Amino acid sequence: MEKEGKYIYCIIGAKQERNFGPIGIGGRGDEVSTISYDDLSMVAGNCLMSKLEVSRQNLLAHEKVIEEVMKEFDSVLPVRFGTIASGADEIRNLLDRRCREFKTALRDMEHKIELGVKGIWKNMDVVFKEIVEENKDIKKMKEKLQNDKTKKNIQAKMEIGKMVAQSLERKKEKEAEKIVDTLRRTVVNYKLNKTMGDEMFMNAAFLVDKGREKEFDNIMDDLSEEYKNRVKFMYAGPLPVYNFVSIVIYPEEWEK
Repeated sequence: MEKEGKYIYCIIGAKQERNFGPIGIGGRGDEVSTISYDDLSMVAGNCLMSKLEVSRQNLLAHEKVIEEVMKEFDSVLPVRFGTIASGADEIRNLLDRRCREFKTALRDMEHKIELGVKGIWKNMDVVFKEIVEENKDIKKMKEKLQNDKTKKNIQAKMEIGKMVAQSLERKKEKEAEKIVDTLRRTVVNYKLNKTMGDEMFMNAAFLVDKGREKEFDNIMDDLSEEYKNRVKFMYAGPLPVYNFVSIVIYPEEWEK
């Protein structure tokens, strides 16, 4: 029979026992509750000690538990997906050893949430036309290419493609910077993450004080109206502060 362990979701500043119900990862209906030391607690639940598959279902289950905890606690430190201890004693020992670090992080994240904003261009034909108009070298090469029927044609197309790709990246950065500048005054911090595909020019995470969430919402409404013909915004939150703190516990730490 496979050994059971304790799957860790997050850390909160609480010493009272708290049960969040049968919402544990793995689909078995495991109870999720706090394991405390001093005035710190890890939110954990039973699970098999074998490594969990990094699947969409498991990632969503991990995030769902943290979001449930966020409904009641003002400061929540997410723990990296897939962190498993052998039992409650290991968890208490770790809380003891890293007590100062965890308390400092909880204090830094107090009353803060993460909001995610993705910016996606609606019409790439328009964007590519702008790139050609803004770049004289690309424009000249395209005009020359139209009159060139030799073998150089293929090489020239490849060169133009490379120049367009580079210009597209610069255009992404420039347009993302403009959006971030508009939102910057309402946030504590922000992080620009990797974008996917040509259409997405911005993938940003913002650390926001809960008291300014409405102000951020209003600015997003204004941006959506201003860019309605050009950009589709994907706005998500409040989210756990994954981009600004993620507690990592290495296997050797459990053994100390």
